[in-house]
Amino acid sequence: MDTTPAREEALALLKRYTKTESLINHALCVEATLRRFARRFSEDEERWGVIGLVHDLDWEMYPEEHCTRTREILTKEGWPERDIRAVMSHAWGMFTDVEPQERMEKVLFAIDELTGLVTATALVRPSGSVLDVKVSSVKKKWKEKSFAAGANRDIIQKGIDMLGLDRDDVIGETIEAMKTIAGTIGLAGTSGEA
Repeated sequence: MDTTPAREEALALLKRYTKTESLINHALCVEATLRRFARRFSEDEERWGVIGLVHDLDWEMYPEEHCTRTREILTKEGWPERDIRAVMSHAWGMFTDVEPQERMEKVLFAIDELTGLVTATALVRPSGSVLDVKVSSVKKKWKEKSFAAGANRDIIQKGIDMLGLDRDDVIGETIEAMKTIAGTIGLAGTSGEA
């Protein structure tokens, strides 16, 4: 296969290997954020989004073999090597030695952990909503190392540096992307608005 599979196929594959709602929501956050950046950079939004959906495909079932199993699964499913490489690059320095090179790979590397930090920031707000999260709120939580400790700030910053973008800009774009799916990912808050 030379072309990136359709979103429906990627989502079905994700749900075959991932049952935990929070992990599915994370994939949707990464998808939405990659799509937003793809539009910003006039890139292939569908491809970027699909990569976001499957980037953690093996995390729930095979956390010790993260990315190794994803490579096997995507290869077996006939995915293009460039897409497999993109997925592998998000875990550079942790689970793989595949350094992000394409712009999309660098964005994925930067925003993967960042979506988790934004989610955690939204959840501690009185509203429980991403709809009222501000860049300044995320920056404040960024400094609290014990807050959302699993969201590795060094990795996020390394990705931002690779992109040559401003941290506030990347945080803002990530928040705005996540707002578009707030209802789907359970972050619309107490108002119930999407």
